[in-house]
Parts: sequence; structure tokens; C-alpha cells
Amino acid sequence: MERTFAIIKPDAFAAGNAGKILARIYEEGFRVVGLKKLYLSKVEAQGFYHVHRQRPFFGELTDFMSSGPCLVMVLEAEGAIKKWRDLMGATNPADAAPGTLRREFGSSVGENATHGSDAPETAAFEIAYFFSGLELLMVS
Repeated sequence: MERTFAIIKPDAFAAGNAGKILARIYEEGFRVVGLKKLYLSKVEAQGFYHVHRQRPFFGELTDFMSSGPCLVMVLEAEGAIKKWRDLMGATNPADAAPGTLRREFGSSVGENATHGSDAPETAAFEIAYFFSGLELLMVS
């Protein structure tokens, strides 16, 4: 089993789509081993997205991610990283395949409903940023 990190972003939360996205996560066979509703501060968003700090969209991204509540999650499944990225779809909802979360719930490149880790190292950092080991369900 592999773990990945996921966020239901403020746009999806504000639109009332968090429950629909969470239902899809379960329908697709993921196990949710960690879940929190958070309202990120600007500083917390900047820390999380620090790898993008030199990019021109950094300010807009961190403003957006601190604009409202979101759900942060740790998902578990066989091949969880790829499986979650496939379910999310392309970053730009207009380019995302039909049936993907970003196609269904995203509105733009910046407000695309979900986030997911892109590699095991990224998942390890992102999970540890939001969750302590005691907050994650153990495999029984």
C-alpha cells in the first residue's frame, strides 16, 4: 500500500463540492487514513508551497489557498500517488479528461478543486507538514 497527500481546495469547499469529492475518493477505492478541515494562514500556505516561491504565481496561489477552508487528507491505496493524480486530472480543468475531479469541479488553472502529491518524496513532505504519526490510522 502507498500513501499520498491530497487537498480539497477552498474553491471546491466554498462551492459545496467537498462531500462529492470525498464520496468519489471512497468510490475509487482509496482509504482515508487522515483528514482535517483547515483554514490555512498565508504563512502556512507559503510554507507548504515553498517550492514555488520563485514562480510568478506564488502570491496568487498562496492568497487563494488561504482564502477559505480546505480539507487536507492522507489517502492510501495500491499506487496511491498515480491513482490520485489520474482521478484529479490535468491541472487545467479545460484539459482534464471527462470524469476527472478537476474537469467536473475545477474552474481554472488556479482554482482547480484539488491538489495531490506528485512523487513519494513530495508525499512524505506534504503528509508530515499537516499530520503527526499519531493522527494517521494504522493498517489493521
